[in-house]
Amino acid sequence: MTYCVGLLLKRGLVFMSDTRTNAGIDNISVVTKMRSWNVPGDRFITLLSAGNLATTQSTISLLEERGLAPAQRKSALLAQPSMFQTAKLVGETLREVISYTADSGQEASGRFTGNFILGGQIAGGQPRLFMIYPEGNFIEAGPDNPFFQIGEHKYGRPILVRTYDPDMPLEDAVKLLLVSFDSTIKSNLSVGLPIDVQVYETDSLEAGFRQRFDDRDPYYRTISDGWSDALKSAFESLPPFVPTRR
Repeated sequence: MTYCVGLLLKRGLVFMSDTRTNAGIDNISVVTKMRSWNVPGDRFITLLSAGNLATTQSTISLLEERGLAPAQRKSALLAQPSMFQTAKLVGETLREVISYTADSGQEASGRFTGNFILGGQIAGGQPRLFMIYPEGNFIEAGPDNPFFQIGEHKYGRPILVRTYDPDMPLEDAVKLLLVSFDSTIKSNLSVGLPIDVQVYETDSLEAGFRQRFDDRDPYYRTISDGWSDALKSAFESLPPFVPTRR
């Protein structure tokens, strides 16, 4: 399992992903689920992945290589004229990879699946954010659905729904996502630290702030402890329940 979020704001995009992968409770490892590409002045793209690791990594490898010799390799993501066409390419490639398992029957194709969150900006266009499904189709974020989650999303969703503001600073968005991830990590052992974060500022066409948070990071510890204390304080301030006699 995993947890990844892409958030669309007026000031830019914020991406966050955990790094835990497991093939059973005794086989846990750390693998990044966030990849970014940048051509300064032309485009910036980030891709978050969830699902079967072999499927998502194969998809990214195909996008990177497509059979070219090493000296000639240039990601196909960097050749698309728009973010829409980029999302279409990722969807088609994901569907192609999943189809490899079709000869092994329905059970195999059900196991080897994946989802992506794609976001970024290409010169001449606006920052855009997409959710890409195993079937190869996709939807785009907008005012009514300004963020996407993939993986184990139910524990971290309430804070996003209650707190998201399209005008919020990028720094506040990072804080919001850290709270969402902390809630998820405390509720589900299949999601775990370290956490990768990538920030992109609208129209910069440059890779922005990127950082990895682990359990030793003082800011992450402050967020985690502060959120727990705030919830406890809020609970204690609520009026007591008084049974109603009938």
